[in-house]
Amino acid sequence: MPLAWLQHPVRSIDSAARDAALARQQVLTKPRGALGTLEDLAVTLASLQGKPCPTLARVHVAVFAADHGIAEAGVSAYPQAVTGEMVRNFAAGGAAISVLARELGATLDVVHLGTVNDPGALPGVRRDWIAPASANFLHAAAMDDAQLAQALAAGRNSVAAAAQAGAELFVGGEMGIGNTTAATALACALIDASPNEIAGAGTGLDAAGIRHKADIVAQAVAYHRAFAHDPLETLRRLGGFEIAALCGAYIAAAQHGVAVLVDGFIASVAALAATAIRPECRPWLLFAHRSAEIGHARVLDALAAKPLLDLGLRLGEGSGAAVAVPLLRLACALHAGMATFAEAGVTDKD
Repeated sequence: MPLAWLQHPVRSIDSAARDAALARQQVLTKPRGALGTLEDLAVTLASLQGKPCPTLARVHVAVFAADHGIAEAGVSAYPQAVTGEMVRNFAAGGAAISVLARELGATLDVVHLGTVNDPGALPGVRRDWIAPASANFLHAAAMDDAQLAQALAAGRNSVAAAAQAGAELFVGGEMGIGNTTAATALACALIDASPNEIAGAGTGLDAAGIRHKADIVAQAVAYHRAFAHDPLETLRRLGGFEIAALCGAYIAAAQHGVAVLVDGFIASVAALAATAIRPECRPWLLFAHRSAEIGHARVLDALAAKPLLDLGLRLGEGSGAAVAVPLLRLACALHAGMATFAEAGVTDKD
């Protein structure tokens, strides 16, 4: 069965490493809890990496690019040709995530799943072609069974390569004109939200454009409502290739024992789908930032997620998660590099 791997066991959190990291935090030369979330991050990463002092030298960033049939409904401020053009931009190193990955010394894996204007083979881009675009989910399922399996496997394969290379953190990004509409529809179906709560500006829609997007989403969710009880089927019907790839990547990361830093709105909706399909993967997901997309807060609430940053970002590509990586690295450095009270000869309050 092509989807049987989704049910493979998820790695358990290492409670011994967590306890050791927590104990270390209690004896570092600072008041208990003085570093706030940075302390929590270090302890969480210790439990995920299975070592009392976690490290983040090796970061793997995967960007999945694909076109969406729902773009036919006029739901984006940009033409669909932009997706394929951005794949070219990734290859040339000119996209935001290209710059951020270089600055971080991270591996960048650009995965081309299918675009209407196919730029062909490009250096630095891995072709995992499914189709030129998903179907228009106003009238049909976005993906057939084989396409869903391919998209999920694309995410799984990227994580497998990252794990093989010893990655300590996985960041997933996406690119695809129309994908905020797909993510909005998927979120509405998964958490039973109104499209007016979730639909936002995306690439820059005005108020009339947002109302149109919400109306399209309402029609689509109603069309597929009979399947809302099944998250995998909902993903097939209302998602897209790159959203499904992210979903597959998050589940695979939990299976491989690789911590994930989730990006913005679209990536969080993929995480919502992943945790609906396999709730056990939730502890492996850290959340980078709160997007300017209006629906992101509602999705984060559904995931009980507390993002690290709020910078008004809404680019996608994994860019917001990449911006948060230095924060995680500093949390690890403080945890490992600070002296204990005993080492420094500093009197503890006790």
